[in-house]
Amino acid sequence: MDLSSAFFDRDALLVAKGLLGKVIRHRYEETWLSAMIIETEAYYKNEKGSHASLGFTEKRKALFMEPGTIYMYYARGGDSLNVSCQGKGNAVLIKSCLVYCDEHTPSEMLPLMQALNPQKNKNLPRPVDFLCSGQTLLCKSLGIKVSDWDQKCFDPERFFIDDTGYRPRQIIQTTRLGIPQGRDEHLMYRFIDHEKAAYCTSNPLRKKKWVLGKDYHVLSVS
Repeated sequence: MDLSSAFFDRDALLVAKGLLGKVIRHRYEETWLSAMIIETEAYYKNEKGSHASLGFTEKRKALFMEPGTIYMYYARGGDSLNVSCQGKGNAVLIKSCLVYCDEHTPSEMLPLMQALNPQKNKNLPRPVDFLCSGQTLLCKSLGIKVSDWDQKCFDPERFFIDDTGYRPRQIIQTTRLGIPQGRDEHLMYRFIDHEKAAYCTSNPLRKKKWVLGKDYHVLSVS
């Protein structure tokens, strides 16, 4: 079941946590590609780490549009996927995913995703578990492009986020990545499915100097 606009018409922190376990489905040419969201980041207009804090522009217009509007931009030369939330300028960045296979998965999906996102050493395909371990990698593997989807709404015939019923049992809450010093880098607005943390962009559980309760928290999901 694809998510309604009401799902996104909530506080960005709630949406960021709620998106964990949901499945992105994108039709690339005639093949449906899918990946489960395992890491997200929330952003607010009134904090310095967000694009919206820099003010309204035509390029950032989607952040100020109705909840559930797709906002895409280029990050380090790659496409990056966000969705607007309740409150002008608030949004969630989809940070990383895991390839998702179910009864709807076509046999050609995995080799196509690997072809879309090859390793630098093109003699070997990128490992399936790490095809979507990063905001630009997931867009590349799923064939999602700024030019196609920025400022657009989801489309059940082409691109949507699906609720398959899966819910994480525990969620890691920690600081966002790539926030410059002095731009609210301390805010714990990043969320990770605890069971799948090994495949996220940067796993807090593997950081030897990080302390539970200080550098990150583990939230139980009721």
